Amino acid sequence: MAAETEPAAAAASGLAGEMEVEAYRRLFPLAFLERHLGESVRPDARRLCEARPTTVALGAVSSAHGSALVRLGDTAMLASVKLEVMSPPAESPDEGSLAVEFHMPPICSPLVRPGRPVDVAPVISKALEDVLMSSGVLNLKQLCLISGKASWLAYLDIYCLNVDGSLFDAALISAVAAFTHLEIPLVSIGDDGRLFTVGGNEGKTKFELVNREKRKLTLGNIPFSLTCALHKDSILADPTSEEESVIETYVTVVVDSSDRIVSIQKLGGAVTSMEAIKECISLAKERRRKLREILTDSVEAMEVDQTE
Repeated sequence: MAAETEPAAAAASGLAGEMEVEAYRRLFPLAFLERHLGESVRPDARRLCEARPTTVALGAVSSAHGSALVRLGDTAMLASVKLEVMSPPAESPDEGSLAVEFHMPPICSPLVRPGRPVDVAPVISKALEDVLMSSGVLNLKQLCLISGKASWLAYLDIYCLNVDGSLFDAALISAVAAFTHLEIPLVSIGDDGRLFTVGGNEGKTKFELVNREKRKLTLGNIPFSLTCALHKDSILADPTSEEESVIETYVTVVVDSSDRIVSIQKLGGAVTSMEAIKECISLAKERRRKLREILTDSVEAMEVDQTE
């Protein structure tokens, strides 16, 4: 009888131990994190310099001209690009335009309340637009239809489906992936002089087309980013929400596909040493190579699906 109770007692002891660890984690999150950092490991068992698994699925929204679903650990982003015909700006008659909006619906986090704007959303929207324009990944001249008369306005909408840290990094790769998937539709001129999109082979024969075939954008140097959390002497790549909640200093580095630095942004905390910044840049370049492989694999997977 005693032998039978030993496994039950051990299980109860193990459960009690797990409950104590979880209680300590919730009550003293910073001390819990620092105990792990002292052993050069993260609470989720990652190495300090290790980013979370990342997946990219192209064509996630059938009604969009370009779309992608990205998962960065438990952070999930859905990006879509819709094109509309517009009159080009007077100062750039041979170019199209880009409008970016980052959305955080209540479904993404218990902290987001219906009807209450999230302060970080417009900040990420502006940062994304700045990076996409300054990196040169988009050539707005490719969005011109008729010089001085008509061009495309690209609406980029990014919806955060789940929050678990590194929101900007996940949003940027989803935006890049959506533009990689983007296919510019056929356009014709109606009897009233207005431009409209047409679809299918029948559209090609019935209407006089402005652009003769659907085409992809030719992207320039593609930007990729990595956010690092800095705590004392530790640098944590791709922090989770748990880590972000107790660490005050963050550095986000954006590099392009040629390893050129597009931007460096530091948020919060004390003055950061140059050595720490250099380490963040080095980690961002390593991350860029991995993300480039993931994006290339997603394009190849989509092409295989289309041929089957």
